[in-house]
Parts: sequence; structure tokens; C-alpha cells
Amino acid sequence: MITGLDHVVIAVRDIEAGVATYQTLLGRVANGIEQRDGVATALIATDNVAVELMAPIGDGDIASRLRATIEENGEGLKSLVFAVRDIEAAHRRAGRLALDPEPIAHHETWRSFRAATQRTHGVRLFLIERAPPLLPSAGAGLVIGLDHLVIQTPDVERAAALYGARLALDMRLEREVAGRRLMFFRCGAAILEIAHDPSISDGKDVLWGLSWRVRDADGVRGQLAAAGLDVSDVRIGVKPGTRVFTVRDGTCGVPTLMIQASPKSD
Repeated sequence: MITGLDHVVIAVRDIEAGVATYQTLLGRVANGIEQRDGVATALIATDNVAVELMAPIGDGDIASRLRATIEENGEGLKSLVFAVRDIEAAHRRAGRLALDPEPIAHHETWRSFRAATQRTHGVRLFLIERAPPLLPSAGAGLVIGLDHLVIQTPDVERAAALYGARLALDMRLEREVAGRRLMFFRCGAAILEIAHDPSISDGKDVLWGLSWRVRDADGVRGQLAAAGLDVSDVRIGVKPGTRVFTVRDGTCGVPTLMIQASPKSD
């Protein structure tokens, strides 16, 4: 059913500021700003996954909900959007698997639907079919693409049942790091990492952070530092053969890691 991760949605207070932030971070140019239903959006596509920035600008229902979410939880990751080839088949399957999908929304170049958040344990989860597919945005391309996305959960077995059994993602690895249980699911050209966090008080899963793939960690770190971002030193990553650094600001509230992998670690 799912062929990969199409894009992630990041809610921001100001669309122009959000676009400027992620153009700097990813080294790519947004495809312009669109306005619909009181919300402004902009898309920046890497080689495998896009970022959709979304900001409230009006007083409609969607804008009001988005504004309330930002006021309550701040800017950050809000939605996860999987790519499918056949939206009707995906919708039928989602219904059979008790994901309670909303009706399919039809737009000029894409069709999508959302699964019920009570069935996805609090994560806003969409499936989308595009025609034609997204192309990488223009620019220097500091970032190649998304390496992995982290979801925190108080219940790893529940998350495994959703992403592994219901959504049929390929589970590649389970391990324990520093006392935390981690599961890794292949999703097209990216990885979905499920991280156990028993401290989550409301029982819901949390879209947490992004790790972006780069060719040269030292070079990208230097460029981001020169652009005024607060970045850590480059260090050896947890995965053998990797070198990483953390971006401490300029991410619109999204915990962000840059990762350089050696050819042998891919």
C-alpha cells in the first residue's frame, strides 16, 4: 500500500519566516507560497522527502485549529504523509484495518485522506497519491534527503502493530540504546524510528524529530554556522560509520540531526 514517505508537515507562526528558515537549513528553494482556507503553505522537496510548511493567516476552521495547536504546543512537526500509488485501494484497505479514514480529498495534482487520529494514537497521519510526482526543489542541496524520522511512543508494541502490521512497513531492526527500546521501519528511501518514551503522560505517540542525510558533515556544519545557526561539533554517530551534528536552532521547533554515512553503512 505505502511506497514511501511523501512529506512531513511543520506548523509555523509566520510562513515567510518558516520558508526562509528551511531554505537555509536544507539549501533548497521553496516552490512558492499558496493560500487556501485561511492557511498559507510552502513545499521544499529534497531527493526523497519534502517539507511542507504551514501557517495560519485567516479565521477559517482549519486556520483556527492550526493556530490553537501552535499556541498550545509551539511550532514543530504536526503531520506525517505517506505516498501510495492507488488512493482508492489504500482507502479501502484503511477502512478494512479499522483506521476510520476520512473521505478522499481531490486536488489538481494530488488526492489524499487522513486516518482517524484515535486510531493512529494521536499522530496526524495522511496517505497521498500524486500525479505527477514531486521533483527535488532547486538550490545548492546542502541536504540530500531524509535519513530517518523519529516517533516517540509510550507503547512500542502498539506502535509496531500500527506501522508494521496495519501499514505494512518493513521492520528492519530492533535494538536497545541507553535503556531505550528502538524499532526501525523502512519506508521507501527513509527510515521510521519508533523510540520508547514511558514519560509521555497522555498516552499518545509524538512526532518528534528529523535526521537529514548530508554528503559532508564538516562542510554543511560550516555553512550553517556561517549562516548564523547554532550547531554542535561533528561527532561519531551511534550507527557505525556515521558522523553527525545537531542543529540547535533554526528548525522551527523540530529536533534536528545531520548525518553523514559512509558507503559501507548504507
